[in-house]
Amino acid sequence: MLLVALTGGIGSGKSLAGDFFEVLGAIVVDSDQLARDVVERGTEGFDEIVARFGDQVLKDGLLDRRKLGEIVFADPGARADLEAITHPRIRLALQEVIDAAPEDAVIINQIPLLVETGGRDRFDYIIAIIADERIRTSRLLERGLKGYEIAARLKAQASDDDRKAIADFLIHNDGDHDHLLRQVENLWDDVLLPRARGK
Repeated sequence: MLLVALTGGIGSGKSLAGDFFEVLGAIVVDSDQLARDVVERGTEGFDEIVARFGDQVLKDGLLDRRKLGEIVFADPGARADLEAITHPRIRLALQEVIDAAPEDAVIINQIPLLVETGGRDRFDYIIAIIADERIRTSRLLERGLKGYEIAARLKAQASDDDRKAIADFLIHNDGDHDHLLRQVENLWDDVLLPRARGK
């Protein structure tokens, strides 16, 4: 079994690369989705977030993720508090996936904050996906984020140089989808699959 981190900044294309890896046969776990799951209404994580941040982060009884994002990306202390609530739960949810996976599986964990959380040692390999900041900003504007929200998120995240420093492999996502797919296929066929099968 291989446990691989796929990391990159917001707008770099982690999700699309993860989709390609999943089609090829990887078990792909999205830390952002786990982060949503562990704070769904009715969970202990939800209750702890409301206790820490108050009703201002609720909308119609559910977490207002946009409001929560505005708070934590403007205040490093608030972000640390949120991470203290979510990160242990996310790691536990990932471990459950690992425990249920077959022995020759390639598990790819899409994890945006790998550098920031010092999680490098938990993985066999690190793949960093990088893209020019102007391209990333353009993608995020298309998703509906506002300029100030993008700037706050970019500022809160590690740089591509930081990601390169811990990466075993790099994927450059400044081109089209076919260019990204070719890089994913090459990594899968030449590196990940053979090593998961002990070849």
